[in-house]
Amino acid sequence: MPVLSANLGFPRMGANRELKRQVEAYWSGKIDASALLKVAHDLRKDHWELQKNVLGLDIVPSNDFTFYDHVLDHAFTVGAIPMRYREVFIKTNDDSLPCALEGEFLSTYFAMARGFQQLPSDGSECPVVDLEAMEMKKWFDTNYHYIVPEFHPDQQFKLTSNKFLEEYKQAKSLGIETRPVLIGPVSLLLLGKTSPNCPVDFEPIQLLEGLLPVYEEIIKHLAEAGACSIQFDEPCLVQDLSPKAAQSYHVAYSCLSTAAKKCVKPIKLHLTTYFGDIIPNLSLVLPNLPIDGLHIDLLRAPQQFETILDAAAKHPNLQLSIGVINGRNIWKTDLSAAFETVKKAVTVLGADRVIIAPSCSLLHTPHSLDAESGLDPEIKDWLAFSVEKIKEIVLLTKAANNGIDCIKDELEANQRSIQIRRTSSKTHNPTVQERLKCITRDMMHRRSTFDKRWVKQQEIFNLPRFPTTTIGSFPQTAEVRKARAAFKRGEISQEKYTEFINDEIKKCIQLQEKNDIDVLVHGEFERTDMVEFFGEHLKGYIFTKNGWVQSYGSRCVKPPIIYGDVYRPNPMTVEVAKYAKSLTKKPLKGMLTGPVTMLQWSFVRDDQHDKLTTQQLALAIRDEVSDLEAAGINVIQIDEPALREGLPLRHSEWKEYLNWSVDCFLLASCSVADTTQIHTHMCYSDFYDIIDAITRMDADVITIENSRSNLKFLRGNESFTYPNEIGPGIYDIHSPRIPLHEEMEHRLEEMLNRLKRNSIWVNPDCGLKTRKWNEVDLALKNMTDVAKKFRSKNC
Repeated sequence: MPVLSANLGFPRMGANRELKRQVEAYWSGKIDASALLKVAHDLRKDHWELQKNVLGLDIVPSNDFTFYDHVLDHAFTVGAIPMRYREVFIKTNDDSLPCALEGEFLSTYFAMARGFQQLPSDGSECPVVDLEAMEMKKWFDTNYHYIVPEFHPDQQFKLTSNKFLEEYKQAKSLGIETRPVLIGPVSLLLLGKTSPNCPVDFEPIQLLEGLLPVYEEIIKHLAEAGACSIQFDEPCLVQDLSPKAAQSYHVAYSCLSTAAKKCVKPIKLHLTTYFGDIIPNLSLVLPNLPIDGLHIDLLRAPQQFETILDAAAKHPNLQLSIGVINGRNIWKTDLSAAFETVKKAVTVLGADRVIIAPSCSLLHTPHSLDAESGLDPEIKDWLAFSVEKIKEIVLLTKAANNGIDCIKDELEANQRSIQIRRTSSKTHNPTVQERLKCITRDMMHRRSTFDKRWVKQQEIFNLPRFPTTTIGSFPQTAEVRKARAAFKRGEISQEKYTEFINDEIKKCIQLQEKNDIDVLVHGEFERTDMVEFFGEHLKGYIFTKNGWVQSYGSRCVKPPIIYGDVYRPNPMTVEVAKYAKSLTKKPLKGMLTGPVTMLQWSFVRDDQHDKLTTQQLALAIRDEVSDLEAAGINVIQIDEPALREGLPLRHSEWKEYLNWSVDCFLLASCSVADTTQIHTHMCYSDFYDIIDAITRMDADVITIENSRSNLKFLRGNESFTYPNEIGPGIYDIHSPRIPLHEEMEHRLEEMLNRLKRNSIWVNPDCGLKTRKWNEVDLALKNMTDVAKKFRSKNC
C-alpha cells in the first residue's frame, strides 16, 4: 500500500462565507430551518468533492462541519444538554433518539450557543423564557472560541444526535469514502467544566465510564454504515495531565478498541494530536493504547519526530500520520525540507505505514488564494491557504510514492519562492532593527506607582463610585458595512465617508450620554476589525480580500499578514479620537489594540522569534499612545484579549512567554504621564492562573470578561486582591438577550464580596460590535441603573 494523503478538517464557512450569511439569516427569521439545512448539505458536498475529486486527497474528513462549534456538536451528540435548555425546547420522546440536528434540536443547539429570550406580548420587561448562553472559551492557544460543555455528577449520557452518521452517509452517497472526525472522550471531558453547584471535589473526567457506551454506539453505527476508520482528536495529550486524566486514556481506548473489533467489519481507530508535542505523555500512547494510527504535529513540535518514529517502529501495525504542512499559518511549505521528513518516515516504517497531513485541522486558515487578485505578486507567491496546503500534501505524497523527480517542476518553483522570501528587502527594515536595539528597561515602567497615579487622575476625572464604561466597539450595522464597502470601491469620496463615520460617532456619543455612561468611547465605526484596522496603518502588513477564518459561531475574522518588519509611518487614531472628544465634556477613551493581540490575531512571519515581532508592534503602539496623549486624550485603552491565548500549553514554558509578552505591553503603554489613565481589556480565557502577570501589566483599569463564564475569574481568585481598578464584565454581549437588572445586581454583589469596593468598574463583558442598536440601548440603560442603585446604597 502506498503513502496516503489526509486532511484533518476543512474550513466550514465556504469560499465566500456562505454558511455565515445563511446562519445569520436563520437567526433573524429570513429563512427557515429547511433552507439552512439545504445550504449546509450543499457546502459539505462542495467541500468533499473539492478535496477528493479536484485536489486528489486520499483521506477526506467528515463530521468536521458545524453550524456553530464542533465541541458544542459533540456535547449535544452525547446528550450533555443542560436541563435549563431541555426543559424549554426538547419535547421529543427519548425513544426516538438519536435525531438529526433540526426542529426543536436545532433551536436547543443555538440556544446553548447564543442564549434565548422570549419577551411577553404585553411589552413588559420580565421575559417568559430567559436562557443565558453557555460559556465560551479559546480553543487551546488559537483565536477560535469553543462552547464549554457542562457536566454534573449525575450526568446521564445518551446518543442524542446522528449528525456524525448522516454526514458520513451523505459523503458515501456521492461516492466519497470519508474518515469521520470525533473529539475523543477524554479530551471532551477535560475541555468541559462542572455545572453550577457541583461538589468541589467533582471533576468531569470521573464521568468517563458513563460516556464510553455512547462512543461505543457511535462506532457501531459508523461501522454498520461502512466506515473503515475514525479520527479521534485528543489534543489534550499535548498538555500537562493529572494522574486521573492520564489513566483515563488507557481505559477509554481499551474500551473503544474492543468495540471496534466487535463490529461486523472491524473499524480502525486513528488518534490525532496537535498544537504541541506528546513526548511527556508518550508512554500513555505507545505502547499502551490499542490504536491503529497516530497523528503528530511536526510544525509546532518538530523535536518529537525522532522519538515517536522510533516508538512507532516497534509497533508493526501502527500507521503514523505526520503533520508536515502548517495548518495554522499561511506560509508556503518548504517542500524540500518537508520531503526529507517524509522520506525518513518511509525509510523507517515503510510506505504503507505513513500518512502525510497538515499539522492540525485547516479550520484555522482561509479557504483559497484564488480570490486574492490584489496582493503584491511577490508576497502572494509566498502564501498557501487551505486549498493550496492540500495541494502541497498531495504533491509530497506523489513524491513519496513515485520519487522526487515526478514533482521536479513544482519543487523548483517552490524553492525559488522560499529563497526569494528569505532574501527579500521587503522583509527587513534597518531603521526598525536599530530601534529595537535601543529598548531599555526604563521604557517599561510608569513614572509613579498606581496609588499616586490614582490621586492625580481622580482630580482630573472626578469619577463616581462604580464608574461605567463600555469596551470599545458599537454596532457595525449593515449601513456601516455598506458605506465602508462603497468607499473602498471608490463609489463615495473620502469626504463623504468621513461625514458618514462622524455621524455614527455622534450617534454613539449621544446614546452613551443619554444612558449616563461615565467614560465614553467613539464606537470604532471606521474599523473593520480591531487588528486589521491597525495593520492597515502599519508597514510590514498586507491584507487579503477574502482571507476569512472562523472565530466563533458565524463570526469570521480576516487576519492581516505580517510579512516583514513593522513600524508606524503616521498617527492612526488621533484625528477620530479628537473629533469624538469634541462632542462631549466627559472623559473619552482612545482605543488601541495591544502588541500581543496584534501578534496573536495576525498571520505572523515565521522567520524570526515572536518576541521580536511583538517588540516592533509595541514600539508602533507606543508612538500612537504618545500622540493621543499629546492630542488631549488622557484615557487610553490598549486591549490585550489574546495575552492568555498565546500562553504555551505546558506550564514549564509559561515564564519565558509571560516575561516578554508583559514587557511588550509595558513598552507600549508606559510613555504617558501619571494623569493619563491606561486601560486594558481581556476576554474568553482562564485568566486566574496568570493573575500575577496581569498585575505586572500595571494598567490603571482592567476590564475583563466575567459574565458569560459565570464569574469564574473572580471565583478563581478568592484569596487575591487586585491592586488597581477592575471591571469584571456584568453582562454577556455575545447573546441577543437583554440583561435584567436582577442578574447584574447579583453579579455586582458578588464583586463586592471579592474586590475592593472603590476599585470596581461597571461594564459589559466585551465590545458591542455584533449587537443591534436597540439591544445596546436597553442593556446599557439597565447597566447604568444598576450602578446608580449601588451608589445610592452607599456600598
